[in-house]
Amino acid sequence: MTAYDEDETGETGETGETGGNGGNGGNGGNGGNGEDDATGGPAGGPGDARPGSFGGPRIPLPRVSVEDSGRPLPEVAPAALEHHVLTSLLGAWALAACSAQEAAAVEDHLGECDACADEALRLREAVTLLQRPESLDLDPGLRTRVLDGCLERRPPRIPVPEWAAPYDAETARLDALLQDIGDSDWHAPVRLRWFGEDGPASRRTTVAGVIAHLLAVDGAVALTLGLTDPLGDIAASTRAPAVRTEAYWRGSHAPPTRLVRAPWQEQSHDIVRTVSFTGDAGGMPVSYGDFELPLRDAMLDRAFECWVHAEDIADAVDYPYEPPSARHLNGMIDLAARMLPGVLAARRRAGLAAPGVRPHLVPAGEPGRSLRLEIEGSGGGEWLIPLDSPGAVGSAEHEVAHVALDGVEFCRLAAGHVPPAEAAAGQVGDREAIRDVLFAAAGLSRM
Repeated sequence: MTAYDEDETGETGETGETGGNGGNGGNGGNGGNGEDDATGGPAGGPGDARPGSFGGPRIPLPRVSVEDSGRPLPEVAPAALEHHVLTSLLGAWALAACSAQEAAAVEDHLGECDACADEALRLREAVTLLQRPESLDLDPGLRTRVLDGCLERRPPRIPVPEWAAPYDAETARLDALLQDIGDSDWHAPVRLRWFGEDGPASRRTTVAGVIAHLLAVDGAVALTLGLTDPLGDIAASTRAPAVRTEAYWRGSHAPPTRLVRAPWQEQSHDIVRTVSFTGDAGGMPVSYGDFELPLRDAMLDRAFECWVHAEDIADAVDYPYEPPSARHLNGMIDLAARMLPGVLAARRRAGLAAPGVRPHLVPAGEPGRSLRLEIEGSGGGEWLIPLDSPGAVGSAEHEVAHVALDGVEFCRLAAGHVPPAEAAAGQVGDREAIRDVLFAAAGLSRM
């Protein structure tokens, strides 16, 4: 019979061979002497958590966390690392890829070792070169996306025509650039560049002078719309962009300053607001002196020049500036492609382009020799440029040459910022036709 078969007093105590559970008292103590055992409680009492005992907790209570005790946390001492280990960690430390203990050890070491401190400085400078500089300008498409989202929720009573949206966007981007520059930047030198009949041409001015130039030339559109002429009482012999600009510069009492921003900003807003009332036609002719453009094309032309001169300003003040959105860039390229036949014919009449195989002009509406202009990248596409007459129709069956250009590169060629002979283009076919078209593209530029 075992001990737990008897009563709780254990008086019979017959079996003591089970590890000292018998004897007098039989309480499971050391030999039945009733003293406290190693568990910290009285023998056989509630503090006994050994298997086979009764009344005591079998799972210990949780310990109190040091964070809950109110006592200060122990400080983490930097790891004691050898010199060669710390040297190998310098690259990871420069990239902020070390653990907290490793970083603390490296930084303590840099205060003691001049050689490692110099190496750490060189590594940190190298890391800055690996990081791509972020543009301070907003994403060119952000404004369009925000406006599209707003207009979906609340369509305007009088929307801006699609053909006026590029001008609206480019003037807004340029205005954001002007808002960011300092007072001294308005007098930073800028060189306006274009390609004339005799080759590259340029004109020196300032950032404020560029805005005055845009104000004067945009005035040709403003006059067509019945708005106030920014030249005021200043007389200009024609509406040619260069003539109006020179007249405005000469007529100013002092060189343009940042004060020119306000009238330019107001005029651009008035133009966008006024063309919104013209509907989607945009066929009203805008005179540029020796040539005319429909209003819808004139607005694209002004958007193109606004972007080009914004880049001129950005280069002068070291400001990051991105090309227009793909949709707007495509419209600008399309306008240039449509103007190429007329410029090519004018150059041929002036003896600046080869007459080609045909001795006479192709009748209007008839297919003639054509060059395929392939624009790659953002805003790209393909255009067939008739070579023999402005009124001819581009024809794939009469294709004699193929030119491939990046979209932004083509626009810079059309702005006169890239010499035709240096345009990075893929060329196949009639070399004379290719040369004439590239020079005609550069001939689209003006001050």
